[in-house]
Amino acid sequence: MLKILGKASSINVRKVLWACAEMDVPYVREDWGAGFQSTDDPAFAALNPNRLVPVVVDGDFVLWESNAILRWLAAREERFDLLPRADAQHARERARVEQWIDWQATDFNAAWRYAFLALARRAPGFDDAKQVETSLKSWAAMLAIIDGQLQKTGGHIAAQEFTLADIPVGLGVHRWMMTPVEQFGETAGHERPAFPHVGAYYNRLVARPAFQSHGSVGVA
Repeated sequence: MLKILGKASSINVRKVLWACAEMDVPYVREDWGAGFQSTDDPAFAALNPNRLVPVVVDGDFVLWESNAILRWLAAREERFDLLPRADAQHARERARVEQWIDWQATDFNAAWRYAFLALARRAPGFDDAKQVETSLKSWAAMLAIIDGQLQKTGGHIAAQEFTLADIPVGLGVHRWMMTPVEQFGETAGHERPAFPHVGAYYNRLVARPAFQSHGSVGVA
């Protein structure tokens, strides 16, 4: 049976748990990470030299990097509705899904990092008001991109129907919804910036049983 190493509250572990729930993949999970077994343990480091969660173990196969795990799971389960086949006929549809998966790991993540750590985590060292404001503006700009894309597709981030890309992007949207962005700087005392298509999209994700089980565990 598939083994998942990582604490359930980690956003990257939640990607994998959500995907498994969508695909009905059975697994066992072990708690690793802050507050649990240390990823500095030599046994864990031997599996992932980056000492980060999640790591999946499938027999003698070991894989880390959450988005790579998502792709592998979809291929393993032959869920071509979530990630189209890797052939010429489906190349465009697959590339669109992978585009948004990669965008989440780069531009989207980079935008929210400082503001999230300051406002949601209250992490030490993330208390520079100017950097928080800059991060919030960048984060809002990413939400505007998502909002525009959702207006085009009429449903989900890569297509009208739910795909693998909605897991990482959807968790990023959940993080935006849960972080008190309206309590800081230029947005203080005002309503959260309005992105109507994002709001409707979030409601669609929240209605999914797999998201209810794993996506909304927390904002961490």
